[in-house]
Amino acid sequence: MKKNFVFMMMVPFALFGANLSELVELSKNNKMIDASQKVLDATKAEYKSVKGGYLPSLSIGASYQLRDKERLGSPDNSTAMYGTLSYTIYDGGARGDIYDTYEHSINSAAESLADHKNRLALQVVNYYYTYLSLVSQKEAKMKEIEQLQAQQERLERFLDVGTTTPDEVQLIISNVESANVMLHEIELNIQTILHNLEYTVGKSVDISEGSTIKEFITKEQGLRSDIQALEYQMQALLSTASSKKSGYYPTLTISDTYSKYDLDYESSAIGTSEDYSQNVASLNLTWNIFSFGETKNAYQASYQRYLALKSEYEYEKNKASVDLRLALRSYDIGKLKIASANAGLKAATSAYEAIKSKFQNGIVDNVAYLEALSNQSDAQSALKTAQYDLEIKKANIIYYNGKTLEEFIK
Repeated sequence: MKKNFVFMMMVPFALFGANLSELVELSKNNKMIDASQKVLDATKAEYKSVKGGYLPSLSIGASYQLRDKERLGSPDNSTAMYGTLSYTIYDGGARGDIYDTYEHSINSAAESLADHKNRLALQVVNYYYTYLSLVSQKEAKMKEIEQLQAQQERLERFLDVGTTTPDEVQLIISNVESANVMLHEIELNIQTILHNLEYTVGKSVDISEGSTIKEFITKEQGLRSDIQALEYQMQALLSTASSKKSGYYPTLTISDTYSKYDLDYESSAIGTSEDYSQNVASLNLTWNIFSFGETKNAYQASYQRYLALKSEYEYEKNKASVDLRLALRSYDIGKLKIASANAGLKAATSAYEAIKSKFQNGIVDNVAYLEALSNQSDAQSALKTAQYDLEIKKANIIYYNGKTLEEFIK
C-alpha cells in the first residue's frame, strides 16, 4: 500500500494535468507570438495608410489678412477660404512597387507568425516527452535505491556477526549516496522542464501522458514557414529597389481649387469692397532630370540589400534540406533503439521471472530478487525513453518538412 502511495505521489500527471494538444494550444498565448501578431497587424495598418495616401485628397483652408496701409488691390482687411482636390495620376511606377512591397511584407510577417507558433509547438513537444522520460528514469532510480538499501541492510547484519568487512559496507553506502544524488539530479531536471514549460505556455501546468505524434515520412521536402518568410522578405526588398527607379520618371498630378474671397476696403477712393469666388483646375508635371546620382545610388543600395538577403535565403534553404535529411536519419536510428530496448526488456523480464520463482522458493535472497526487479525497471525505463525520443524525432521531421505540427498530435 505504501509503495502504491509513493508511486501515485511520484506520477500525479497520470491522473491530472494537460495533454500535449492542450499544452500546444496554451503555447499560443506566448509573448513572442503576441509580438509577431502585433508586427503583422502594424504592417497591415501601415499598408492601409499608404494606400489611402494615393487616393484623391481634399483639403480646406482659410486666411485673414489685416494691413496697416491700403493700396489698390490690397484692402484694409480680407478673408479667403479655399478647398483643393488633388490626385496623383502617375508617379513613375512607384505606387505599384510600393504596394507589392507591403503585400510581400505582410505575407512575410504572417509566415513568421506561423513559424513562431510551430517552433513553440516543437519546443513543447520536446519538454513534454523529455519530462515523461525523466519520470520513468526517476521511477527506475527509486527502485535501484530500494535494492541498494536492502543490500546495505544485509551487509550491516553480516558486519555485526563478523562475516564481512567495514570497507564492503562503506562501499555500498557510497553507492546508495551516489544513487540518491542522481535521483536529486533527475528531480531537478524535472523541475527545470516544468519551469521552462510554464515560461513557454504562460502558466503553471501538470503533464498528462498518453499523447502521440502521427508518423509523417516523405521524400518530398516542404518549405518551412521561416524560409517562406525570408522569401517574401526578399521579394519585398526587390520591389523596394524597383520603386527607387521611379525617380527617373516624371510625376503627373491633377488638382482643382475653389476659392472664395471677401475684400473689405476702408477707403472707397482706393477700392470697392466685394466678395467673389474662383475655381482653378490644373494639370501639373514635375520631373527631376538631374540629382547628382541620387536615384541611381538609392536603387543600388536597395538592390544590394536584396542580394544580401537572397544569399541568406539560399543558405537557410540548403541548411533546411540538410536538417531534414539528418532528422530522417535520426528517426531510423530511433527505431533501432526501440528494437534494442525491447530485446533488453525481454531479457530483463525473463531473468526477473526466473529469480522471482527462486526467491519465492527460498533459493536466492531478497538482494538478488531486488536487483532483478531493478534491472527490469531500468529496461522498462530505457524502452520508454527510446519511445519518447522517437516521438520527438517524428515531430522534428514534421517541423523540418514545413508542416503544422499541431495537426499531427493525437
